[in-house]
Formats: sequence, C-alpha cells, structure tokens
Amino acid sequence: MTSITFAHVSKIFPDGTVAVDDLCLDIEGGEFVVLVGPSGSGKSTALRMVAGLEEVTDGEILLGDRIVNDVAPKDRDIAMIFQTYALYPHMTVYQNLEFSLRMRKIDAQKRRLRVEAAAAMLELEPLLKRKPAELSGGQRQRVAMGRAIVREPNVFLMDEPLSNLDAKLRVQMRTEIAALHQRLGRTTIYVTHDQTEAMTMGDRVAVLRDGRLEQVASPRELYDRPANVFVAGFIGSPAMNLVRASLEPGADGGVQARFGTTVIQLPPSRVPGEIDLPRDVILGIRPEHIEDAAFVPSANGAAVEVTAVRAEPLGSEVILHFDNGSRQPTASAGVRALLADVGEEVADGQGASPADSTLLTARINPRSHVRDGERLKLCFEADRFYFFDPTSERNLLT
Repeated sequence: MTSITFAHVSKIFPDGTVAVDDLCLDIEGGEFVVLVGPSGSGKSTALRMVAGLEEVTDGEILLGDRIVNDVAPKDRDIAMIFQTYALYPHMTVYQNLEFSLRMRKIDAQKRRLRVEAAAAMLELEPLLKRKPAELSGGQRQRVAMGRAIVREPNVFLMDEPLSNLDAKLRVQMRTEIAALHQRLGRTTIYVTHDQTEAMTMGDRVAVLRDGRLEQVASPRELYDRPANVFVAGFIGSPAMNLVRASLEPGADGGVQARFGTTVIQLPPSRVPGEIDLPRDVILGIRPEHIEDAAFVPSANGAAVEVTAVRAEPLGSEVILHFDNGSRQPTASAGVRALLADVGEEVADGQGASPADSTLLTARINPRSHVRDGERLKLCFEADRFYFFDPTSERNLLT
C-alpha cells in the first residue's frame, strides 16, 4: 500500500493567491482520507498537486518513500476521478473502460479480464455496448470509476465525483464508493465540500480553510472534539449554534453560562480549566442537543422558555428556529462568514436586524406540535456545551 505525505506543501499562483499554505499531512497506505472545506479552501489544489496537475511551490509530496514533485503524472501510478465524467462520447462503455489499457499497450487478454472484472464490480455488464449518451448520471459516474479501477493504480484521487448527481443518487454512490474502497484497499484521497459525504465516507477527515489545515481526525472526533469554531460550525447539519456568552460564578461555587436571557448551570465536566471569571466566550451547542422539555423526563434545571420563530416538520424530527430573547450580536464576523459558507441563514429575530439576530436552531421530537410564534420550554444538554475563545476561536475544553 502506498502512503502519501504532504511535507510543508504550499501552492502560490502567479497572481500571488495562496491556494495551499504549509500543508503537513500523512496518509497511511490503504487509508481513505477526505479533504473537506468551503470553496477556495485549497482542497482540489492539494489533490491536483498529488496528481501532478499543479506544480508545488514549496515543500515536498511523497508517494511512499519517493518524492514526486518533479515526476510526470503518468509515472505516479495514480488514477483520478473528476467531477465531470469525461467519457469519450463516440465510444461504448467497454471501449471507454479499455482505452487507457490500450494506450499502455496491455495485451488484449489482460485488457478483457480487467474490463470484465471492473464491469462486474460496478454492475456495468448490461451496459457495456451502450454509449455515454444512453446512460444515466449515476451510470456514467460508475463508468468513470471503472476506467480508474482497470488501471489497478496504487492511489485513487477523487475530486467531488458526486456533485453532479441528484440527492438520491449521491447517497447510493457514497455507499458504493465506500464498499469499493473496502474491496480494493487502495489509498484514496476524496475531495468534497459536502460535510455529510466527509463524515460518512472517510477513515479520517482533513478540514481545510483558506489553504490551511484546521484539523485532521476521525469523523467522530471532529464531531465530539472540534479544534476551533470553524471546525465546530462546519461539521454537523444543521450547523452548531454559536453565540456570544459569559461564564460567571454560579450556585455552590460552580460556574454558569449566560447567553442572552438564558442562564444555565454547568456540570464540572464542561467547565474550562484555569480561567478567571467572569469570562467572555463563544458558546456552541448542536441542534440535536436541544429538546422540547415536554419530551425530557427531567430537565435538571436546564429548561428555558423561548419563542418559536419557525418550525419545520420533517417527519422524523422537527427543525425549530427559536429566539432566546437577547439583542446582542450572535457571534464574531468569522462565525457569520462560516455560517454563510455552510449555507446557514443568519436570520432576523423578531424585528431585530441581522447583526442583532439571536435565532438558534434545535432538532426536537417529531411529536412536538409547536407552532410559529408560540412560547415553549426547551431543555439544553449542558454537558454537551462547547466553549471557544472569542479572539483565537480555539476550543477551551481541549
């Protein structure tokens, strides 16, 4: 299995744009690593440098023990699957799968065996005589994957291969690609802007922003222990609620968190160590850790009355947008930019301007019959609060 190493890799374009900034990342042989981030984060540029399609400005890229900065793409033993299918329209599926093997002068018997094996693996056998125009989007993407598989490379590079598919097909193809990796065991780098793809497919996920690596970890660790505000807000859907808050002395020598008109006593496990009180922080709480108090056996003092602004029944759950009564700015400019990156609205709160919005989001029990404009009590899981430094935006609990 071929490992991949980014050793202080940077890419600066002629106009001065820094696409990748001092990237250090070790990918083990046979590992499936996802590069995720918003547009312009440098993930595709990093992938293209591994493929040899972009020159490295600084640092080194290693495939195994070999530095490949100056190695031609055709000599790197990699196969790349692009966002566009890039199939030859005048060729049949069989001819598309076989084409790269013909160019490498593989003998006819081996070509046939490889194409048949790939077609069986991807369930393309009934389609081998068709041309791309006669295929659906999902079938075309399978052909593009098959064309990479027949080469039997040591490394697969996938650049947003599912972005042209509809939602149902994306889910199906995610499962197929993950199963394919389990079967082949090849080292794979997968680039996407979709954090759901990243969390469901990768052995590890590397989160990039503005060309810099913010955090690399397993999906579970990214979710449970985000390194900073950006990772916390980017991982999870709907996005984590991020609000300005204050940590203050609470009852019995404890610590309480105050945000807007809400005051919640913190369990000892959620109190950042060695801080002076009061302390301004950015508080994070995921929507799935807020519930309609009517469905919580014991609120443990964390039930808060709020105003429902918009309820979105989805069958299995209700997405509730609510106002906790404050008119303080929700969070920093960086947080607001992040919410725009992940497609979350910075919505108005009952007559407030967007800059003063305090609208938060909860995922509550589907049996809740809350209506827009109603008052209700919500239970916050205080042992799932996160606290970030307002200046550095680093996680204070790690």
